[in-house]
Amino acid sequence: MTAQNRPDTRPEIVAIGGMADWMLAELRLRYRVHDLAAATDRTGLLAQAAQARAAVTTGAVGIEADTVRRLPQLAMLACFGTGYDKVDRAALAQRGIALSNTPGVVATCVADHAMGLLIALVRRIAHADRLAHAGVWGKPVIGLTTRVSGKRLGILGLGDIGVRVAQRAAGFEMPIGYHNRQPRAGVAHSYFGSVRELAEWADALVVACPGGAATRHLVDAAVLDALGPHGVLVNVARGSVVDESALVTALAAGRLGGAALDVFDQEPGIPAALAGFDNVVLTPHLAGSTRETWRDAFDLMCANLAAFLAGEPLPTPVR
Repeated sequence: MTAQNRPDTRPEIVAIGGMADWMLAELRLRYRVHDLAAATDRTGLLAQAAQARAAVTTGAVGIEADTVRRLPQLAMLACFGTGYDKVDRAALAQRGIALSNTPGVVATCVADHAMGLLIALVRRIAHADRLAHAGVWGKPVIGLTTRVSGKRLGILGLGDIGVRVAQRAAGFEMPIGYHNRQPRAGVAHSYFGSVRELAEWADALVVACPGGAATRHLVDAAVLDALGPHGVLVNVARGSVVDESALVTALAAGRLGGAALDVFDQEPGIPAALAGFDNVVLTPHLAGSTRETWRDAFDLMCANLAAFLAGEPLPTPVR
């Protein structure tokens, strides 16, 4: 039998969507990949993939219950990314389908981005850049800004990202406070029992907690008012954590000093009202989008996939 006629015995997997071209190319070296995102006949492709036991997706794409139903042999979903908000976990649980994600690998770059957003906002770098590109010497327009060094930094969610934000903030000699559901053992930073108490103390509040129903609109009008007209908000977590309507109202009324956001409630949409403020910095959910982070996250996703297909424990299962 020639190599050309030899049957392809590589495992089948389904790529639900969101994978970069280079990721798909690497996956195709190891597996027979059914690319659902590129399919012109979704129903037909799912029928062809009926024997696939594993699938890959991204946190932004997830998987719907109908797709799970149409993959009767599916037993494992490997998610590229820390978040899995758009994964129908109930549909997976009903069938006992394992789920993995890629925690930890984005923390360094997201923390870098959080500090970059804070500095860009407080020193009005983004506004100055827009003026400079328009040929305007914006110094008289911008006026005096505020330094970051020495300001009180509140962190909502002292997990992997929050810890790294605190490490970077220490280099700016910033006193650090935080709020979690419970105090974190071995941490010297000041703990606050509520988000509002933290916001009342802080000059800047960085949101770095998980998304989901439990934290939806945790940063509401009362928290924004507690930050006050000289306080600023930075969100690198999930857009759902911040009440965007309350945020727009607070900014318009001058009750909040400014906001820097990398995430939004209805992505990929960005509320038009937010784009109209000079004291708002916006980036399109790219805090973790560096070459290094994507490489590390993809490798970890593949490690979970390979472990499942080899009958071994998943390196990073979602419990």
